[in-house]
Amino acid sequence: MESVKKRLAEFSLEAHDLYLNQSVPYLEESPDPLQFYRDWIGPNKPCIIRNACSHWPALTRWTPEYLRETVGSKVVSVAVTPHGYADAVNGDRFVMPEERAMSFSSVLDVIEGKQQHRGGVFYVQKQCSNLLEELPELTDDVEPHVSWMSDALGKLPDAVNFWLGEESAVTSMHKDHYENLYCVISGEKTFLLLPPTDRPFIPYGVYQPAVYHQREDGEFEVVDQSDTEKVPWIPLDPLDPDLDRYPEYRKARPLRCSVKAGEMLYLPSLWFHHVQQSHGCIAVNFWYDMEYDIKYNYFQLLEGLCDVTGSTMTSQQHNVIGETRTERSKEDLKHVDRK
Repeated sequence: MESVKKRLAEFSLEAHDLYLNQSVPYLEESPDPLQFYRDWIGPNKPCIIRNACSHWPALTRWTPEYLRETVGSKVVSVAVTPHGYADAVNGDRFVMPEERAMSFSSVLDVIEGKQQHRGGVFYVQKQCSNLLEELPELTDDVEPHVSWMSDALGKLPDAVNFWLGEESAVTSMHKDHYENLYCVISGEKTFLLLPPTDRPFIPYGVYQPAVYHQREDGEFEVVDQSDTEKVPWIPLDPLDPDLDRYPEYRKARPLRCSVKAGEMLYLPSLWFHHVQQSHGCIAVNFWYDMEYDIKYNYFQLLEGLCDVTGSTMTSQQHNVIGETRTERSKEDLKHVDRK
């Protein structure tokens, strides 16, 4: 078993030496579709594209005043948590946010500090095309899809999502089964990225799912979702990693980058990422379904080897992950890390 762990560590080191960048590169303009596929999608490498969405009307229009006038009365889904961490491990639970229906104007009141509320951190982060489903009035201010990305992949995006939140709202480390173009409209997003080849150093556990619920007195409680199967998730906080508990993470080589208004991050499928933001940051992202090809097959093999050799999970947890992976269909796999 030790020889397998050693080879997995060498596998990651080799990827960094052979083709991965030491920082996230910048492209200065929208790329040619074929060249982008050859240079970035095929090699599964992130980059930041400047001047690819800076011409969108949203960059100048989406002021609080415009948003109030255009969609202020629209009801949107808002994630509310006690401390800003939604879809994250808390103790021995994987805890999801309380989903609250609010008018968009009320969300802006919270962001701007104009509304007194009972505590909690608010984040418009509902996926599955919430821009198209909940805020269609804003779609003329952005492009319906990114043409050069659609040409490169030969498909349209599966989802177009709208994001708006407080500075305290943090996205815990996870991965997605999507090719992701993340476009910042206002403010700034900070990403911590780890390639799929660093998977041997990233701890996983299996957790009872639960949701936050705010009581009448304003305090939050954690309510178990007993009828839902356990969730594999990353318990480590990359901003303050517990290296005594997860010593293998010392070998990981994260990339950190900031994406500013008018810039677009290409976040390749299966890359692990942790996200912070400036207060009131607005973003739109496009999810393109990844190809379930040999790359995916290889990653599943890597996941299986890490499950077998990992020191951060009990044998019972290994069995749960194995059963979960076997039983879950391809469609389910596409959504398990979709946060």
